[in-house]
Amino acid sequence: MKQAKAERDPSSSLASGDDRVTPDPGVAGESRNAPFGRYLEEFREGDVYRHWPGKTITESDNNLFSLLTMNHHPLHLDANFASTSQHGQTLVVGTLVFSLVVGLTVRDISGRAIANLGYEEIAHLKPVFLGDTVYAVSRILGVTPSESKPDRGIVAVETFGENQRGERVLRFRRKVLVPRRP
Repeated sequence: MKQAKAERDPSSSLASGDDRVTPDPGVAGESRNAPFGRYLEEFREGDVYRHWPGKTITESDNNLFSLLTMNHHPLHLDANFASTSQHGQTLVVGTLVFSLVVGLTVRDISGRAIANLGYEEIAHLKPVFLGDTVYAVSRILGVTPSESKPDRGIVAVETFGENQRGERVLRFRRKVLVPRRP
């Protein structure tokens, strides 16, 4: 069994909101033997990967990330201040959510990558709060073999982050330079 299964469903659109990330309890304990990343030939346009496991964001995660990145906005660090905001509670730093969702995809998408070539259309769709668990789902938008270097190619991916209620909290696209199978 693979860490995340690629599902082939050309009629599904991640943008429609009807694909939900659901943990697959059958993959627990497989991490040592599961493949880490994929070669170019293993990706097909339209494949959907439900990345597992997710990550519950703790207050320590948020505080450390805020301080490491010099984002000292009180909405992320001061529970009293945040309680007077429109959300009434501490918000998780958006760049932490983005970094986390990217990280959740590495085993399945970029674990063998030569380079991440770029991120685009990053959108924060809903706020993320302390204690939320974030999951990720990705759809392969395209696979393009390199014309100048036959040992590699580019995989275009759209990824969504979702919370434990299945609400989409983040969306982005990226391109990853991936080697061909040796």
